[in-house]
Amino acid sequence: MMRISLPLLLAVMVSALYLVHTQYQSRRLYTELDRAVAQARRLETEHQRLQVEKRAQATPLRVERLARDRLQMRTATPAITQYVTDDGAGAVSVAGAGDAR
Repeated sequence: MMRISLPLLLAVMVSALYLVHTQYQSRRLYTELDRAVAQARRLETEHQRLQVEKRAQATPLRVERLARDRLQMRTATPAITQYVTDDGAGAVSVAGAGDAR
């Protein structure tokens, strides 16, 4: 009877240790999953915030203001528009000047 009890006791101990180890791994993995889900939520929120900022930065009014202020651009009007015509003589003289070099 003692011989049967010892292997059974050993089997129960091994199975108990395995159960404890499995529960520990399960809790650890669940914690990691919870952290990953929270990080995914934070990243999604950050992404949405950045998309809103991007849209705000690209408004036509802001682009026009930056073009005027930083690039000194102005709206084209007929008064400042220069029209270029293509006449054969001008094209030949330009090509001739390029060959002289």
